[in-house]
Amino acid sequence: MDTGKLGLTDAHGRVRNGFKVAGFAVALWAAWLLVGVAVVLVGLFTGTHSLRLPPSVGDWPGVGFALAASWLCLKMEGEPLGSIGLRLGRRFLTESLLGAAVGVALILVTSLAVMAPGGFTWVRNAQVGAADILMVLGAFMARGAYEELLFRGYAFQRAIRGMGEAPALLLFCLLFAAAHLGNPGMDGDARLLACLNIGLASLMLGLAYTKTGSLALPIGIHLGWNWAQGSLLGFGVSGYAQNGYWTPVPGDMPRWLTGGDFGLEASLPCTLVNIAACLCLALWGRRLNEWQWLGYNPQEPG
Repeated sequence: MDTGKLGLTDAHGRVRNGFKVAGFAVALWAAWLLVGVAVVLVGLFTGTHSLRLPPSVGDWPGVGFALAASWLCLKMEGEPLGSIGLRLGRRFLTESLLGAAVGVALILVTSLAVMAPGGFTWVRNAQVGAADILMVLGAFMARGAYEELLFRGYAFQRAIRGMGEAPALLLFCLLFAAAHLGNPGMDGDARLLACLNIGLASLMLGLAYTKTGSLALPIGIHLGWNWAQGSLLGFGVSGYAQNGYWTPVPGDMPRWLTGGDFGLEASLPCTLVNIAACLCLALWGRRLNEWQWLGYNPQEPG
């Protein structure tokens, strides 16, 4: 048996991509651990038992940690941070805005498909104004950027190099769904559809990356999807209740149609919309721009 394939490096002396993925996970875990220790120490010296950040801060610390872990791993490879699809500029802004519009459109189609047979009716929420739903854009942007850096960023891209696009997409679909298993409302008959839809959403976002070589489109879709679903339409986002511009009042319809407490992501219409979006992306003729954004030659072993 050739045990060389099990080593840390390949025949060219380069660290294997599986170990790079593991290294990213360790670096990210270490960053969170250091912050946790710091919070405990601050609590011991100040008598504060918990440190609560303002809701507006959201996942921005996580974005910082994910960027730091990505930068460290890329630094060891001699590649810039922009090589994972973070080359800021006009193209990045354009694809982000396009993605946000697509995300909003997908949720609108899903909600209308649920509403049509009597799944719910909308009631205007007088406690929430236009300024309120715009103010939370930053928090939803942080959530989208954080999850995309984790699941479509460095680790996903190195998995593509090591095992190929299709296996990497499948693996990260499973990981993305598993990461949401503990969310509120993820129980009973909602679990199957919720897991399926979250996995399909991951496939859609992964394809959005592989078709463009940039994280702009998936971050935009993620932002538009969550913001429209929660702040605009008032549905739960992956099980977490939201205070939206409108409030959906459920009708007497089965949970598989409405998604129940989990939200639209546990509904059959969401499954159909996700499948349609994945097919559209899969059939989209655009591929990575000669792999320029990845910063490597896919024909090279590694």
